[in-house]
Amino acid sequence: MSKFIINGGNMLSGEINVKGAKNAALKIIPAALLSKEKITIKNLPDIEDVSLALSLISDLGADVKRSKGQVEICCENINKSELLPEIANKFRASIMFVGPLLARFGEVKFPHPGGCVIGAGGRPIDIFLNSYERLGAEIIEGEKYYQIKAKKLTGCDYFFPLISVTGTESFILTAVLADGVTNLKNCAMEPEIEALAEYLNKQGAKIKGAGTPTITIEGVKELRASDFTIIPDRIETGSFAIMAAAAKSKITINDCNPEHVLILLNIFKMINIPFESGNDFIKILPAKEIKPYNVKTREYPGFPTDLQSPFTLLMTQANGSSLIHETIYDRRLMFTDMLMQMGADIIMCDPHRVVVNGPSKLYGKKLISPDLRAGITLLIAALIANGQTEIDNIYQINRGYENIDDRLRILGADIKCINSLKI
Repeated sequence: MSKFIINGGNMLSGEINVKGAKNAALKIIPAALLSKEKITIKNLPDIEDVSLALSLISDLGADVKRSKGQVEICCENINKSELLPEIANKFRASIMFVGPLLARFGEVKFPHPGGCVIGAGGRPIDIFLNSYERLGAEIIEGEKYYQIKAKKLTGCDYFFPLISVTGTESFILTAVLADGVTNLKNCAMEPEIEALAEYLNKQGAKIKGAGTPTITIEGVKELRASDFTIIPDRIETGSFAIMAAAAKSKITINDCNPEHVLILLNIFKMINIPFESGNDFIKILPAKEIKPYNVKTREYPGFPTDLQSPFTLLMTQANGSSLIHETIYDRRLMFTDMLMQMGADIIMCDPHRVVVNGPSKLYGKKLISPDLRAGITLLIAALIANGQTEIDNIYQINRGYENIDDRLRILGADIKCINSLKI
């Protein structure tokens, strides 16, 4: 198994470019199933989850031609509607293929999706199953798989009991070819949802309200396909900004959209992290002293759960105590035990809240990445720690951050990947 070896304490500086959004790529790839025409996806991140999604759609019969930074997908000759368990079990976003297959073929069979092990009960898919039922589908649950059937999908009114990004996107992808009108309320408002809807509308869909709590979808008979440029990854943008702040380094983050991380930049102003920003860049400057700040994760445009882990690390370098309250996922704060092993002063109040006391000197340790966002956090911690850190299970990091070790070396980081092709 590959691992990272990091010698911490190096001064970082320079520029780093943000790649295409993982959470947008993993929705536009299954969206290709809705059309028989070719879609060209640009600004495609070269990450593990994207490779899995392309393998899955290839197995369904799609013609996939991938080149650097983009892929062409034609789903004219899709020849089955069953997701291969060997692939689907490896990543959570495999659930996004179900709606388009159901909409196009009236039947789909799939295993329980895999991915990060966070959230009680392995992140159940009840909200997805409920949406298929509301649109007129029948659900047959087997010991190892689900089978969904629908002679015809019909529009409906639906109120999300919990705000769900993937739930909102899945409903859109399922309802876009349904008969009649679907009205969705209490929808998620993430930029990735708006980008997906804008593309579908250009190809013939009739979607109104994406990016707001209320979305209306008027079903159409068919969709075309063309080019789609993936928006910048706002979580990668925030991760790099927090990395620069924690390392007290001058780093410019390019090819990003500062509007998508306004909540983080507003907090930076309050905790004395100096920065400059423009249309597509953020320049973080070294802070003389970082103030503590209490954070409570919320759905967009609130503080994102995917930035909670690195922000918790940042607060270990603040001068005072901060309360971190995770409201989205159970067990997402459990990684703080590894920060404590590195020397952080963190008190676990309950599974959803920790108090972080700083500033703390961190020291290198042997660690195992538990999930994607905790993994990048441990990597950032290793960069600012004294001594050497070894991070195992870096598959979890590579799922969401393209060539992260190469990109960090350009900034001056002493990092190498061992037991793989990259030495």
